[in-house]
Amino acid sequence: MAKPRLPVNGGAGRRRLKVYEQGVQMSNSGSKRALRGRAGRMQGGRGSGRASKGSVRLWGRHAVEAALMNPVRQHRKLWATREGIDSLCGELPPDFIVEYAQAQDLARLVARDAPHQGLVLECDPLPEIHLDEVLDSDPAQPIIVLDQVTDPHNVGAILRSAAAFNAGAIVTQDRHAPPESGALAKSASGALEIVPWVRVVNLARALEQMAEAGYWRIGLAGEAEATLAQALPTGPIALVLGAEGEGMRHNIAQHCDALARLPISEAMESLNVSNAAAIALYAVATREDDS
Repeated sequence: MAKPRLPVNGGAGRRRLKVYEQGVQMSNSGSKRALRGRAGRMQGGRGSGRASKGSVRLWGRHAVEAALMNPVRQHRKLWATREGIDSLCGELPPDFIVEYAQAQDLARLVARDAPHQGLVLECDPLPEIHLDEVLDSDPAQPIIVLDQVTDPHNVGAILRSAAAFNAGAIVTQDRHAPPESGALAKSASGALEIVPWVRVVNLARALEQMAEAGYWRIGLAGEAEATLAQALPTGPIALVLGAEGEGMRHNIAQHCDALARLPISEAMESLNVSNAAAIALYAVATREDDS
C-alpha cells in the first residue's frame, strides 16, 4: 500500500525543482566532502542546532514528520539520510528538495549529541496564536498555564502530555518561556504542531480573561490544603503550574480561584513540573469517572 502524500508547504514545497542529492559523498580514496555552509564551518565538528535567522531547526522523526504534516508550518529545507526518509509515514512530493547526507554530517547541524534520527528540517516559526482564539474554542479542553517554566525539555514534555490528554492550549509569558527549538520539539514528540501555544505579555491579565470566559483557575502548589481531586469542579478548567523550586509567583497565585496539591508521599518534596502537568491533566480527563 502506497504511503499518503505529506502536505508539505513553504519555500521548499513550492519550488518546482527535482529532488537532488548533495552533501556527503564517499570518494574512492575514502575521503568525504563535508556539508557546505554553516555545517562545514562549525568548530569541533558539532553545531549549536541554531537555524538561519528567523527560522527554526527541528530534528528527530516525530518532530520532523509532524512539522511536514502541519499545513500552517512553512518549510524551508530538509536534510536527511535515506533511512530517515524511509522512516516517514508519508511520501514527500516529487518536487520537494531533500539534501541527502550521512548521519555524522547531520550531527553538525544539530545540538551536541542530539538524536536527529536521520532527519533535520529548517522551517519558519509557527504563526502567532491569540488567547481569544483558544477561549472561543471547546471549553471542555483544559488550558495549561506555565509561570516562568523556562526549560525547553519540560515545556516539550508538557506539550506532549497536553496533546495526549486533549488540552486546548498551553499559555506562557513571552519573556519567560523558551522559544521554539529542536530540543523542545524533540521532547514534544510532534505535539508542538498539535497543541496551540499562546504567548502573552501579561500572564495575570490572561488569567483574568480566562475567568471572564468561565474557566476555573487551579494553581498547583505543594503547600495547598486541598488535593487536586477535591478542588476540581465541573466546567472549564485552567491548570496553573510554576517553575520548579520557586513555584508560582505570588501575583499569579492570587489570580487563581483555588490552590491544590498532588497527593504525593512526604518522602518526596515535589515532582518535576512536566510530571505534575501530566498527572493533573489525567485528573481532569478522568474527573467524570470519579464522580
